[in-house]
Amino acid sequence: MNTSALISEIEGLSVSVVVYRPDPVQLAQTLDSLAVARDALMVARPYLPVDLYLVDNGGLSDVSTLLSGLRAHEMPATIIAGHGNVGYGRGHNLAIERSASRYHLVLNPDVDLDRDALIKAVDFFEAHPEVGLLTPQICDDKGHIQYLCRRFPTLLDLFVRGFLPAGARSFFARRLARYEMHDVINERDVVWDPPIVSGCFMLFRTNVLKRLEGFDPRYFLYFEDYDLSLRTHDLARVAYLPIVRVLHHGGGAARKGSAHLRMFAGSAVRFFNRFGWKLL
Repeated sequence: MNTSALISEIEGLSVSVVVYRPDPVQLAQTLDSLAVARDALMVARPYLPVDLYLVDNGGLSDVSTLLSGLRAHEMPATIIAGHGNVGYGRGHNLAIERSASRYHLVLNPDVDLDRDALIKAVDFFEAHPEVGLLTPQICDDKGHIQYLCRRFPTLLDLFVRGFLPAGARSFFARRLARYEMHDVINERDVVWDPPIVSGCFMLFRTNVLKRLEGFDPRYFLYFEDYDLSLRTHDLARVAYLPIVRVLHHGGGAARKGSAHLRMFAGSAVRFFNRFGWKLL
């Protein structure tokens, strides 16, 4: 093995983005923000190359335009395609199996990174070798924090959070605030070991992710991040790091139609069967 390949294997950061019929404008925006964050990281740490795996579960179009934008940043990209729609977790696993990096980022195609996000994340990992998974401060389009760290859910929590209209959810505000960890999640403080973190941005030490064998492929969509978060605590610490900032454009299952509601319910049953049922 030559020296450059050895450095890449020991020091690199890999990124997987799984897409299914993506919004091309939003995807291009996400990849551009990733490329800008990668450029900043390469200036600060030129020995830490970043490689992208774009996993096409179906419907990815205008690939040449996307790749040309990444080439402008000299960012390597591999497209994994031809496997069909295998689900969110299994899609990421296709990239995780190929990765030989020090860190691996699971990233949604609707998340924009701040320019310094990767620098600050890597700095934290290097200062805290006990950390195996990092989650950032996640904001919405208006700059408000999305409270996507979670305590272990009950069935009532999931129903209220996922399916009730905003007016009805107000009756459960105190309960939801506890579930969403409003008492500790803020723009300033590191929070150690939040039980569950969002799959829209999960930055792992790759050796931890490999030992976990990635996502449980039995989840097609929804709750795969809940499952992986809880299993990570068996091997390493998890940290919420608010100085790492991203913007998330995503929405809930209730706004995506009946097929998503069925997938949500099926995954919830699988999750509770594995980790234990809590009703109220």
